This record gives sequence, structure tokens and C-alpha cells, in this order.
Amino acid sequence: MQTARSAWRRLEPVHGMIYFVPEARRRYAELGLSGRAGYFTSRSAAFGRASAELVISTFYNFNPDVVRQAVDGAWDATTPQQVLDARYAAAGEALRRAGVHELPGADEVLALTRRAAEAACEHAQGRPLFAAHAALPWPEEPVVQLWHAQTLLREFRGDGHVACLLSEGVGGLEALILHAATGEVPVDFLKASRAWPEEEWAGTQERLRERGLLDGDSLSPEGVLLRRHIEDRTDRLALPAYAALGDAGCERLAELASPFGRAVVDAGLLKLG
Repeated sequence: MQTARSAWRRLEPVHGMIYFVPEARRRYAELGLSGRAGYFTSRSAAFGRASAELVISTFYNFNPDVVRQAVDGAWDATTPQQVLDARYAAAGEALRRAGVHELPGADEVLALTRRAAEAACEHAQGRPLFAAHAALPWPEEPVVQLWHAQTLLREFRGDGHVACLLSEGVGGLEALILHAATGEVPVDFLKASRAWPEEEWAGTQERLRERGLLDGDSLSPEGVLLRRHIEDRTDRLALPAYAALGDAGCERLAELASPFGRAVVDAGLLKLG
């Protein structure tokens, strides 16, 4: 399980950069989408003309009012297919800018990642955001195929993570605050990107303290255990994809993936701008 998680985490920057790169913002703007509308429509376009309520449900931890403001009317400006085309084009441009397509082992990384993604497609039940992306045709260009494969694996894992949060009675804002309490991601970034009002953040934080999950702004021992339990369950739910590779395949992918993630980081594709 740990090797499968390592394989996913080391390659995850190849997918995650799409939320930060100027190539994406530029292409969404050309379609009449600015600000948050580009993010919400591009990630949900696989659903078709996704409503704000569908985005709120499947994305899970964003302020619903901000989602409604961003999504309402967005589909009057463009179509899901145009947004999907823009997203794939931006992914290819950005990854080529980072030189990902020229890295040693690119063919093997793509083969392993695609095999895992295709195995995940046999376990789509209960994973709506993943299933919507899994129904999309595979791109033709290898570097964009790699991005699509890692996108499938990210949404496969993400849907499983939401299921774990629901089963533990952890709401979207609660999950966000518990994540912030780990110190793994700057709290200011989480507040800005998810856009919850400060009073709601503070009120939910206090309720988590009352539940014994926070000690001040940090996780309590009980909070640490809950976070570990949720992450472990999320890892287990992601295993059907990586089981197709076997232990040796997961170890090989984890070994090969590191330079790909580093190339994305070194090229500045994950920087806010």
C-alpha cells in the first residue's frame, strides 16, 4: 500500500500543475472564463454542463456560495467540449515547457500509469468525478496521455477520499481545517483557495476543538489518529488501480516517477501566479 501511495504522490505534480499554470488561465480566458470559473468548469466539464450543486457535491470542500458565483452563467459563454479541449491543450503546453516529454523512461512511465488508470476504470462505481473523466477518449499525444492517466488516478483517489470523509462524519470545511492543522499546506492558501468566510472557519474550528480533534490550531492526538485512519482508508480504496501493476510495477513506477514530479516543480508549474 505504501509503494502504491509513493507512486501516486511522486507523479501527482504532473496532474496538479494544471490548476496553476498560465497556459490554462489563458485558454480559459479565451473562452470567456475568468477567475474561479476556469477552475470549476474545467474540472467538471467531463460531466457536461455541470450545475453548481453537482460541483459542490463532488468537489466537497469549497464554499458553496463561491462555487455558485463562479459556475452560474459560465456555460452560457462556452461548451464543455471547448473547455475540455482547452484543458488538454494547456496540459500539453505546460508539460512540454517543463520538458517532461523528453525525460528518460517517459514511455515506461506512461505505460505503467495508463495500465493503472485503465484498471481503475473497472471500479468506477460510487466514484462520480472519476467515472466522468474515465468516459473521455484518450488523447493522442503521449505527454497528454500521461496527464490524462494521472488525472484519472487522482480523481479515483479523490472520490474514495470523499467517501471516507463522509463515513467518518467529516464535512468539507471540517476536512479543510483538519488538513490545515497538519501544517502540510499553508493555512492562508487553503483559506484563499476554498474561500470560506472567516467566521465560518472560526466557528467550525471551535466545534472541532469541542470534538477533541484540535488542540488550539493543531491536531490533537485524537485528530492525528482520525487523519491517519482516513488517509489509510483512502490508500486502501485506491489500491484496485495499482494492484494491476503488482508490487514490482508499483516500485518501478515510484522509482521512475520522481524526475517527472521534480521537473514540474523545477519549471515553476506549481507556483501561484
